[in-house]
Amino acid sequence: MARKQLEPPPLPVAPERPAPLRIGLTARLLHKVPAEMGFRNKTLQYLEQSLAHWVIAEGALAFMIPTLESESGLRRAAVHVSDYVRAIDGLVLQGGADVSPVSYGEEALRPEWSGDRVRDLYELDLIWECIIQGKPVLGICRGCQLLNVAFGGTLYQDIATQIDGAHIHVDKEAYDTHIHDLELLPDSLLARLYPTMGQAQVNSIHHQSIKDLGNSLTVEARSLGDNVVEAIRWNGSSFVYGVQWHPEFHPPEASHLLDGAALIGEFLREAATRRARG
Repeated sequence: MARKQLEPPPLPVAPERPAPLRIGLTARLLHKVPAEMGFRNKTLQYLEQSLAHWVIAEGALAFMIPTLESESGLRRAAVHVSDYVRAIDGLVLQGGADVSPVSYGEEALRPEWSGDRVRDLYELDLIWECIIQGKPVLGICRGCQLLNVAFGGTLYQDIATQIDGAHIHVDKEAYDTHIHDLELLPDSLLARLYPTMGQAQVNSIHHQSIKDLGNSLTVEARSLGDNVVEAIRWNGSSFVYGVQWHPEFHPPEASHLLDGAALIGEFLREAATRRARG
């Protein structure tokens, strides 16, 4: 009698892993590229790796979103900002060059404060498309300032010369090791994320700041001693938040600095909630 061949037991099926969140990061623009870099008469769009790693460390995918300029030779009708926003779950606005005073109805008080109007327009398009689609937005440093401008607010073009008694908010030598104290305002998101901290220390790498607050925005934190605005939140239908410091530059081992993990975690939870709603 032939022996019955035993079949191997079925392999265990691993539970299906949810697709990682897709987070868009806006590009920094370098319009005048040094000749030694080998890009003659070209514009570079780039991403500082700390920001990408800050997002990736929480299990999300990071994608840099290029500009869609008509003068670049790209047929604008082929790809629209709405297509990019539809493909991502949330948007992070990088820091970088000054916001152009033209973007909030002023002229530059000094040539070096003229900012990057091209980048302003590109990021403003993305901000408003995210709001239309209900996708969360997190603005960092320049990104916080541009969010204020997007809602009709204005900026101090230079803290040192326009705010009497202001602390030093930028130190070119110290760069991201220059820190100051800030106050987390009661009933703010920051106060909820950091319930045991009424005050905190953050890096400070900016010479511009919020002047007139934009429509439907709430101040969430201020620099201790000079009241410079350090964080804002939109009171609208989706998550729109801005911080003046660079949380991606706060290393986990720097226990004296405000831990950025809680902030990026909250942003990604908002992105996951929005994705689940479809």
